[in-house]
Amino acid sequence: MSIATKPNHIGRKISRIRELKDMKQEALAQALGTNQQAISAIENSETIDEEKLREVAKALGVSVEAIKNFSEENVINYFNNFYDNSSGGNGIFNPTQCTFNPLDKLVESYDENKKLYERLLQAEKDKIEYLEKLLKEK
Repeated sequence: MSIATKPNHIGRKISRIRELKDMKQEALAQALGTNQQAISAIENSETIDEEKLREVAKALGVSVEAIKNFSEENVINYFNNFYDNSSGGNGIFNPTQCTFNPLDKLVESYDENKKLYERLLQAEKDKIEYLEKLLKEK
């Protein structure tokens, strides 16, 4: 017996894109200002509203269209085309041909990590403030 998967299950598409980006549910939750359980619910949902989809797309660093049109076949085709194009058509992969500036990627990664750190730090400050408020009430 085979189980047919629905091709437009938006939650599964979000989950696969997140996994391909090597991102955990907790990291996506942090980026969206929510918790891991909410991300799990999104990924189990067949549909989500457009506003939430835009937020998720932004947090994943992809377009809404990329999520809506995501398929495993498209990913395979993308990488096959990338391999074919990067080799100059001669069938031999040339790792010295960069399609991006490595320094830009390094700066981008630093900026993303800095923003994440600042959000985590703010969350901890908010927790401390809340706990201090509770202590004062007692």
